Amino acid sequence: MRELADRPEEVPAVFAERFNSGDATALAQVYEDGAVLVPQPGTPVTGPDLHAANGRLQKLGVPIAVRPRHVYRNGDLALLIVDWAIDGTGHDGRAVHVEGTATDVARRGSDGRWRYVIDNPFGPRSQWLVTEGTVEPTS
Repeated sequence: MRELADRPEEVPAVFAERFNSGDATALAQVYEDGAVLVPQPGTPVTGPDLHAANGRLQKLGVPIAVRPRHVYRNGDLALLIVDWAIDGTGHDGRAVHVEGTATDVARRGSDGRWRYVIDNPFGPRSQWLVTEGTVEPTS
């Protein structure tokens, strides 16, 4: 499995590889301790809730594809704008389509590796909301 990112522009690819592996522990390493995930607009989560939200998406059994659009770095901080999609057939045979344009912040740690400190996968405009056990379109 790919090591954690040496450069901020590598963070989305590391995230995708670890997400697609199905290994929740490996995925959790892409986040700083205390990181924030926004699985629904206006609903930030941390710690076990962050990992549970990612776990719900991983359990769909459909890989994520990422395409970084912009990376703006200032010292040990970086703003990442990333288009992503989870598109395919889930374990239950049902079609799955969830997508967004993430607005994320990554930070270089004392080990020189970059990790998410804020992961806002739906950015400023949500097409889908991921809720407890379901994926629902927004209005």
